[in-house]
Amino acid sequence: MKRFSLSGVFIVIFEIINHLYGHRRNWWKFYDKRKSFIKDELPFSVGSYMPISLWILKISYGNFKKFVILNVISDGLFAFLFIDVLKRFKIISLKRINHIQFFIYLHYKAYLLYGVQYLIEKTRRFVV
Repeated sequence: MKRFSLSGVFIVIFEIINHLYGHRRNWWKFYDKRKSFIKDELPFSVGSYMPISLWILKISYGNFKKFVILNVISDGLFAFLFIDVLKRFKIISLKRINHIQFFIYLHYKAYLLYGVQYLIEKTRRFVV
């Protein structure tokens, strides 16, 4: 996992910036009465996103097709199924975006993650 840690940190920082933008645009709603980015949204960014992203990258790096398929499956499950489960438990719901837009919001960052890792690998080969 050390191999992918730099790209993982990059994508988490990028994800936090995306969450701040989505929070400001009211794309989703947390049912907690107090709106707290640190309490509500940050755990979604760092808590589950980073380990899943790094795991998918670790098991599929070098096989872009496999990487895309695994990300479509995981992002699709979250955007179309898990988000509704969270809504039923009164944790979070989509407000100003629909499921397809939320899937795109989740999924486009996978390509960025793979690209950053590719550049890191290319730089390491060049330096060594």
